[in-house]
Order: sequence, then structure tokens, then C-alpha cells
Amino acid sequence: MSKIRKQHMTIHWHDIVQSDNSVPATEATLKEKATLVGRIGLMMLSVGTGAWRVRNSMNKVSRCLGISCSADIGLLSIECTCIDENHTYTQSLSLPTTGVNTDKLTELELFMRDFPEKAGTLSVMQFHEVLDHIQEKKANYKAWNLGLASAIACCAFTFLLGGGPVEMICAFFGAGVGNFVRKLMLNRKISLFGNVAVSVAASCAVYVITILLAQNLLHVSAEHQAGYICAMLFVIPGFPLITGGIDLAKLDMRSGLERISYAILIITVATMTGWATAMLFRFQPADFQPLEIQTGTMILLRIVASFFGVYGFSLMFNSPRKMAFTAGLIGMFANTLRLELIDLAGFPVGIAAFLGAFCSGCIASVVKKKIGFPRISLTVPAIVIMVPGLYMYRGIYYMGLSNVADGSIWLTKAILIVVALPLGLVAARLCTDSNFRHCS
Repeated sequence: MSKIRKQHMTIHWHDIVQSDNSVPATEATLKEKATLVGRIGLMMLSVGTGAWRVRNSMNKVSRCLGISCSADIGLLSIECTCIDENHTYTQSLSLPTTGVNTDKLTELELFMRDFPEKAGTLSVMQFHEVLDHIQEKKANYKAWNLGLASAIACCAFTFLLGGGPVEMICAFFGAGVGNFVRKLMLNRKISLFGNVAVSVAASCAVYVITILLAQNLLHVSAEHQAGYICAMLFVIPGFPLITGGIDLAKLDMRSGLERISYAILIITVATMTGWATAMLFRFQPADFQPLEIQTGTMILLRIVASFFGVYGFSLMFNSPRKMAFTAGLIGMFANTLRLELIDLAGFPVGIAAFLGAFCSGCIASVVKKKIGFPRISLTVPAIVIMVPGLYMYRGIYYMGLSNVADGSIWLTKAILIVVALPLGLVAARLCTDSNFRHCS
């Protein structure tokens, strides 16, 4: 069997650097300084953060090194030009794929915090060695850990959408197996469409098998098929949807449109796979049976479910447990507020989503100042649980049946919420971050 060659060749950063460790980074050549600027930008891009944060990091390094930088940033690539008094140096850098890693994002934020005071003492090569350590850092969790995190998150998600214990248990097994399969495929570098389609099909199949066993062995009603879609909600691309919206708000049009297009690709493949699997097993996206729970008890249960849902999603983004716990606390307040605004105050779903995201962003800004966790590592997991994956699936399902009227209603609801979530975070950022609200 022939070896598969990489389509994106590895950049050997150390081979570009000629200065020894006695030369501080501030006195290195433009080309060597540019390797630091470009590599930091590429690493920030690889962990899932938006173009505004990537450019901000590249600019900070450039200022410390005494050069200027102009960068054009997309989802997977950066074209940047570094300029000093006499020369310019342009580089085009790209990633093979994208993902989310909030642990590495935190490490890079700490690197950026300490960079100004170390730029005059450490060499370019020594900085690259620090970046090597960050880049080679292994994931915090194995495939089975991520499967369990997905199972917990989707189980909680099922309750928040209106499902009962039977749907929650079936979604727990379905999502757990689905994300476990997806992680194994990602470890083998399987492409986007392949890993999404196979993992969603696996999660849906496990849900079907579980509910059929429950029907035959425990005489569970077929009405519990309604929770079928909840087993695949672990693939909903919350990070690119949210960061794409933030990029558009900062007029980073290329990055914003590419991120939203990437999210739409995943949603389309996932929902079409779920729809095809439902057709195969003759499942239909029926409504959940109403839960006979008093208002006070429901609020408490929603608080608990929101915490575990956000906690599980945060672990899936490779967040350390302390960070995931913090995001869970933020999410349990923001998401419960959103749900109660809809149920008790009669707010439209879009406005409730905006207010929930706004509160999440404001709280995360306070927490960042106190603890130091990256804001986006707290806000995105906290509002991913608000992304209307169920609405998206039902819209695609009805469209597939040529029922355009019902499909359009569900897709319209989904679009309103998806638009409101990043707008809520942007509004919170404008209120709490003076650097973000200026366009200079």
C-alpha cells in the first residue's frame, strides 16, 4: 500500500532561522521576525478562534519586534506581509483542516501575555521552541472521554428541547457512540464529509436500535422516537457559526463568510445523513410529549441540564475541567434565562437567544478579568447549547419531503436564532471591550 502524501506540506520553521540564541528576537532579520508573526497567527487560527483575535495576536507580536504587519485571514489560510524600514517579506500559510482546542488557545494567550517582556531577551529560535511545545501538546481526553462528554451534553440537550427520560437515555447512547466514532476518524485524518456522515449515521443507528429494544423488551411507546435527532446534535458547528458572525461584525468578510459556509456544509451533511437514516428506519420527527412538571421544578431541572450540557460541550472542545466547569456555570444561567423568557414572558425565540448570548458575553468578560480564561472559550460553549439543531433538522426533513411550507417555517426559526446568538455576543463585547468596539 502506497503512503498517502500530505496535500499541505509541513513548514520547517527552524530551518528558516539563521540567528543563534545570543541574538534577541528584536534584533533578528525581518524574515526571522516574520516566521514568528506568521506561525503565531497560524496556530491561533488552528485552534478555532476568529480572524479578529488572530490579527490582534499577529499585530501584538509585530509591534514588540518593531515591524508592521498586514494580514488577510480566512478559515484555513493567512496571507501576510511584514514590513520594516527597508524591506518587506510576504508569506502565504495554510492549514489542512480546522478544529477547536480551547486548551491550546489558553496556552497561546499566556504566550502572548508574556511576549512583550521576553522579546528583548529570548531569540527567535527560543520562541519557536516554546511554540513547538504548545503545538505538540497532546489532547486532554481520549476518544472514549469525548464520547462520554457528548453523551452527557446531548442527554441534557434532549431534556432542554422537551424530551423525557426515555429520549434522554437513547440520545445518551447514540451521541456517545457517534462522537466516539467521529474522534477515531479524526485521529485517522478522515475528511470532513466522511467523518460527519459516518458519525451521524452511527449515532442515529444506535438511537434506533436502543429505542427498538426498549419497545420490544420494555414495551416503551413508539412516541419516544421524537428524540431521534438529539443523538446527532454533537456535530452542530457552534464555534464557526459564532466566530463567523463576530468576524462579519468586524468586517472580516472573508473569514466570516468562510466560517459560516463551513458550518453550513457540516449542518447540511449531518441533517441529510440523519434524514436518510430516518427514511431507512421509517422514523419521523414528531413533537415531544408534554412533560407534566411544575414551573419551579422545571426551572431547577433546566439549570442542572444546562450546566451539564455546556460542561459536556466544553470538554468536547478540549477545555480543561476547570474551564469547562466555569463555562457550565455561565451557560446554566444564560440558557435558563433564555428558556424562561420564551415560556414565562412570551419573548420571540430570536430576542430570547440574543439576550441569553448577551448575558453570557457580559459574564464571561467579568470572569476573564478575574480568572484569565479566554473569553471565547467560555462564551461559545455556553451558547452552543442554544443553537437550534432540532429546527435545522426538521427544516431539511420537510424540504426533503417537498413540504416547503413547513420546512421554511422551521428553517426561518433556526436562522433567526443563529443570527441572534453572535449578535448577542458582539453586543456584549462592544459594551465590555473598548479595543473591540473601535475599527482603527
